[in-house]
Amino acid sequence: MIKKFICFLSAILVFGIAFSQKKYSVNALTGQGDIEFIGKTVKLQKETYNAFEKMKKAALKEGINLKIVSGYRSFNSQKNIWNRKYNRFISQGFSPKKSIEKIVEYSTLPGTSRHHWGTDIDIIDGSIKIPKSILVESNYEGNGVYSKLKKWMDDHSQSFGFYLVYTKDKIRKGFKYEPWHYSYKPLSKSMLSQYKEIKLDDFYKKTKLNGKKYIDAKFLNIYTAENISSINPALD
Repeated sequence: MIKKFICFLSAILVFGIAFSQKKYSVNALTGQGDIEFIGKTVKLQKETYNAFEKMKKAALKEGINLKIVSGYRSFNSQKNIWNRKYNRFISQGFSPKKSIEKIVEYSTLPGTSRHHWGTDIDIIDGSIKIPKSILVESNYEGNGVYSKLKKWMDDHSQSFGFYLVYTKDKIRKGFKYEPWHYSYKPLSKSMLSQYKEIKLDDFYKKTKLNGKKYIDAKFLNIYTAENISSINPALD
């Protein structure tokens, strides 16, 4: 009888946790408000921030100073990045469609960035002199300046809830490999699930954006499958 009662209580707790998952508005999921963040220069959701601080403390014991160079990014910030890159590629002679293809090798459409959620971080080792180019693959691989950081993260990050998003997987499509980009799974997995319910075609009909004419339903279907969903399976 006691065992049955304990099982019953456990079931209540499990279902309670499942049903207590926070629901986010479209504005929150697209970087336009409704989420509370903490931090001065780098903003994150409180749970993400606290988990990162614990991870940072552990890494310091091994001489690695985890430093976030990008955390929360608003819709407008991402839109500025998009428009700036679009204009640059157009000025270099690329067609509008080719310009968009080049942008989405590494940068997201505003409104679709995981950085809108306050769960994702781009990191470097703050104890090392900053190289001329920071977030490039060669810094994290082989004998790169951040290779020790990457090795430590490979071994320990998941125990703190942080998972690499855009993995080095030949069959993965969409954004290229980013060895600096990690996501706090306890929050971001649920947020991605809710995000996928947004009708992006309707969203972009109301959005001012350079190259908008070429961001149609066909493009968005491919973009969703390859750039939003083609990530580390542990986060999907």
